Amino acid sequence: MCLLMVARASGQAPSAQKQVAEDVFKNVQVLRGIPVDEFMGTMGFFAASLGLNCVECHVGESLDNWAKFADDTPRKQTARKMVLMVKALNQSSFGGKPVVTCYSCHRGANQPEAVPSLAQQYGTPPPDDPDQIQVRETGPAGPSADQILDRYFQALGGAEQLAKLGSFAGKGTYVGYDTDSAEVPVEVFAKAPNQFTTVVHTRLGDKTTAYDGRSGWIASIDEPLPLIQFNGPQLDGAGVDAALSFPGRIKQEFSQWHAGFPEVDVDDRALQVIEGSTASGFRVKLYFDKQSGLLVRQVRYLNTVVGVNPLHIEYGDYRDVAGVKLPFRWTVTWTDGQSTTQLTEVRPNVPIEAARFGKPLPASSKSAAP
Repeated sequence: MCLLMVARASGQAPSAQKQVAEDVFKNVQVLRGIPVDEFMGTMGFFAASLGLNCVECHVGESLDNWAKFADDTPRKQTARKMVLMVKALNQSSFGGKPVVTCYSCHRGANQPEAVPSLAQQYGTPPPDDPDQIQVRETGPAGPSADQILDRYFQALGGAEQLAKLGSFAGKGTYVGYDTDSAEVPVEVFAKAPNQFTTVVHTRLGDKTTAYDGRSGWIASIDEPLPLIQFNGPQLDGAGVDAALSFPGRIKQEFSQWHAGFPEVDVDDRALQVIEGSTASGFRVKLYFDKQSGLLVRQVRYLNTVVGVNPLHIEYGDYRDVAGVKLPFRWTVTWTDGQSTTQLTEVRPNVPIEAARFGKPLPASSKSAAP
């Protein structure tokens, strides 16, 4: 939870569209010039690489005093040196590509290991991480991306039924790091072709994530700013989620489809994997249950100045809504936390005003209920 508790130490960001780290936070020294959302993703990358949380790098008083996040600590000073060292290494040896990162040496440990582990060398290797598998030839040709997608459309109810779904509104519950693992109400709004908004009614105020087809925002009191505009991969990811809400269009919304991934097992289910790209070149992997044909996982990668963060969304509890099967549950897992949305009600083809998908008002700290 504390990964998002970064000090609003310098008050509101300037009115410029691009909110950069040094304009929002105090004492930013080597991570300057990057958008706030990428800065937060960078903090998540550090946490995942070293197996630490916020107060293990910042001073302990930070949780009670926002401004204390700007205080220096020995670990923060070391981290700055390491960022510069890794940047210089990649620049001199790999043409500036992020081949070496914090994770290359730390692998989830505070201290990198210098001595080989015989237990690891001769022990049972861990299973492959399905998020990390790369495209490679798998021997005999399997089904094409088109074939897998066509089977998916059929499993959902058929192309004709999918084309009839133009909007939906849902209600249910949400639980995650930002609610301290408590279930709270959530509302979901979607409208074709690519508009998607969620409103989580936390005990401290609404957390709104909105995408209008071109721009996206998050308004929440547990973010470093009451309103953050998405940039780069965060914006691309919001577009992917909106597009997947109306799957009958994804052949057109994505391009450069590729199959050829090896099948993977997740929760004892064999999954077929394909990859597509958005108009901006942002790539996303889709995992389909080999038996049912349904989409059960989405994986995408978010670039930061220090490395690449994985994010995956798992879909389940498919139910019939006006002749179309929709997932009523999805779990999002990323380096900053995990959350699960469980819908209990979905109303199809309802009128939804355009303002619902527009730029939300900055979050305010007050109790809210649907």
